[in-house]
Amino acid sequence: MLEAVLGSEGAERVLMFLAARNKGYAKEISDFWDMRVSTCQSQLSRMERDGLLMSEKSGQTRVYSFNKRYAFSDDVQNLLLKALSFCPPDLQEDLQHNRRRPRRSGKPL
Repeated sequence: MLEAVLGSEGAERVLMFLAARNKGYAKEISDFWDMRVSTCQSQLSRMERDGLLMSEKSGQTRVYSFNKRYAFSDDVQNLLLKALSFCPPDLQEDLQHNRRRPRRSGKPL
């Protein structure tokens, strides 16, 4: 959808994921979109180098999010959220489902 603006499908997928969930790491993003981790990592590195994203270490994992100091951060996020609203409802739901902690043992599904 935004591939023409962002330059590649990989960049679009990475940014759509981050716009929907606010943060994420390379393996999580690549697993969601079924893409190579190296492709995801190169997109994340490039966007961090250019200032759009920032990262922080959480244990052994580098977690990425939008850089609030980037001049067009809010505009980019709004564009991505608008593009997300045109995606199929099941994709929107999957993207926004952000379960990070494990389920309590014995809890029914």
